[in-house]
Amino acid sequence: MQHSIETPKKLLGAQVEDALMTYILQTPVEVGQKLPNEFELAQMFDVGRSTIREAVKGLATKGVLEVRRGDGTYVQSHWTLDDDPLGLSRLNDKFTLALELFDVRLMLEPDIAALAAERATEEEMRNLRRLCDEVESTYLSGENHIPKDVEFHTCIARCSKNRVVEMLIPTITSAVMTFANLTHRQLMQETIETHRAVTDAILARDSTGARCAMVMHLTYNRQALLRMRREQQLAAGAPETKDKT
Repeated sequence: MQHSIETPKKLLGAQVEDALMTYILQTPVEVGQKLPNEFELAQMFDVGRSTIREAVKGLATKGVLEVRRGDGTYVQSHWTLDDDPLGLSRLNDKFTLALELFDVRLMLEPDIAALAAERATEEEMRNLRRLCDEVESTYLSGENHIPKDVEFHTCIARCSKNRVVEMLIPTITSAVMTFANLTHRQLMQETIETHRAVTDAILARDSTGARCAMVMHLTYNRQALLRMRREQQLAAGAPETKDKT
């Protein structure tokens, strides 16, 4: 009897944890900002305060929230520790982080795309085509395209059939999200076109074409990031930072 009572509570707590995470991302509640208090959250989600405490505790354990006794609950990260096991999201200089992640991505992802072209199953290629279409449609409709963008790059990594590459997926995810959160949809057309070029090459089993298309995709993004940083530095009247090449 005890077990049958506890299970629904755990399910409800997990549901509210997911709903709270969605609220943080979609509002959005920025990193460093304070959440509404426990009473307000309970009203928002139409649950008891004990359920809210359970959800907050769950997100705190995953590194998303920080509970400051006597002060409140603050957003510490938009990513869970599962998504960001290296803690990259907690590094403060996001531009430098994004550029360093591009260094790593340029070392890895072009060859990952080449392997995907050689090793992807027919079902995986259908899934990749679908994800490419969904990134485009969500981008054009003004919806949040980032989750689909992450799925797209994750799919390519899994198509490589390399277990070590699969373990690097959280790093690729961190890189995609860091870049997308900095650029705010500024590269819509370039993203659509280069995603399509990568996809077409993989579907054609053209490993060289897939490698080159991924280099093009990442280079467009990196150049846009450098341009944004120069513009911000000029607007702030700060001397330009020399970029690593």
